[in-house]
Amino acid sequence: MSALKKEQTFVLIKPDGVRKGLTGEIIRRFEQRDLKIVAIEMFQPTREQIDNHYPKDSAWITRLGEKTLATYQKYNLDAESDFGTTEAAKIGPEIRNWLINYMISAPLVRMVVQGIHAVDVVRKIAGPTMPYLADMGTIRGDFSIDSPAIANKEKRAIANILHCSETPEEAQHEINHWFGKNPPIFDYRRFGVDE
Repeated sequence: MSALKKEQTFVLIKPDGVRKGLTGEIIRRFEQRDLKIVAIEMFQPTREQIDNHYPKDSAWITRLGEKTLATYQKYNLDAESDFGTTEAAKIGPEIRNWLINYMISAPLVRMVVQGIHAVDVVRKIAGPTMPYLADMGTIRGDFSIDSPAIANKEKRAIANILHCSETPEEAQHEINHWFGKNPPIFDYRRFGVDE
């Protein structure tokens, strides 16, 4: 089998996806597009695992603050009254903490998905990370309507069903982080796909 057919990506079904009972539906949508689930596990993450999942560098954390400030400006909201500051570098750590709290609030499902252009295809099936922008027919478009403006006002992370790796390099890093250096990948043939 060619390497193109064996591209792997990482998917993490988030607390709202698990609580809504969408695990089977998410898997169905991937398999329907001839992608294979080659590793899967439900687990309760620790704070440390989630803390290590999200970048800790100041540039990434500041970008979280910048995105939040952009949302506040777009909807004419007062960031100063909600955060006590308008400095992105000071808002970012709070947003990162909301992400961690959200991700440890319920079990997650981690999986490795394999197939042709798996990284790009999985992201297309999932839809944009902002659910209110996701088209109908995508996972986020069909099952979530959350918005950053509402999430910020409620001091929580955006509930957007699942996480998908953005690049093949990120996928490999996340597979290693969540499954270990030698992940339990199952190699099997799917009827009509691998023949």
